[in-house]
Amino acid sequence: MQSRIYPKRSEHVYLFVTCLVDMFVPEAGMDAVRLLEREGITVHYPEQQSCCGQPAYSSGNPEQARAVAAAQMALFTEDWPVIVPSGSCAGMMRHHWVRLFADDAQQAQRAANLSERVFELTEYLQQVLQLDFAQLAQANTQTERVALHTSCGARREMGTREHGVATLAQLPAVTLAEHQRESECCGFGGTFSLKHPAISGAMVMDKLAALRATSCQGVVTADCGCLLNLRHAAEYQQQPVRIEHMASFLWRRTNAADALQADLPSTKPAGEPA
Repeated sequence: MQSRIYPKRSEHVYLFVTCLVDMFVPEAGMDAVRLLEREGITVHYPEQQSCCGQPAYSSGNPEQARAVAAAQMALFTEDWPVIVPSGSCAGMMRHHWVRLFADDAQQAQRAANLSERVFELTEYLQQVLQLDFAQLAQANTQTERVALHTSCGARREMGTREHGVATLAQLPAVTLAEHQRESECCGFGGTFSLKHPAISGAMVMDKLAALRATSCQGVVTADCGCLLNLRHAAEYQQQPVRIEHMASFLWRRTNAADALQADLPSTKPAGEPA
């Protein structure tokens, strides 16, 4: 993973919201828009956008992935940053789209040009906008102990774990709890969870056990696949722990109105009866 040179802020950005956010966690997309618009940025959302092509690509169907990627590339015609509230989808767009068009020089160049404009949301907030979250969140004095889960793609392809840690460390009254299985997959893995449900189920239970051991009140993640997997497993086990997208967590902690009426779960350790 190469280090990255970050550009100056842009007054306009695209939001590639991802199919999982669109279908299952729309509030994360709306909170991402709120975070960006609060900084005076105009957010553009091409309504024809769909999937980044990762499911087809990781399942060994490059032709289908190429078709999906080509359709998405055609939507981002202006030279604006493309903000993605998902490390794994951002990793697909930044690192794998170029490979999909290795035999098409024109499309490969388009993919290469676009890849330089793709940023995971927390990365953009932290590195490009350089937001002072300590200042933004000073009105929220509600103490909260959370754990961070970083998806495999976000951690290893986009290197965005460090951005998540740095952002959470700035928030007053928020304590970041480290868990022993932090570097491990949650078991989702896209189509992996469908093809190997028993293994996937065992992995997410191991992850939840490690999170439970930290006595955290909540889990923050920037990837909706992981979020849905962890949330559904926690609900199945009846664990009183909030599992929240990073965009929603940051908006809740830094929005003055929300700071006055935060809806926190029980302060008892995760896994104990509420």
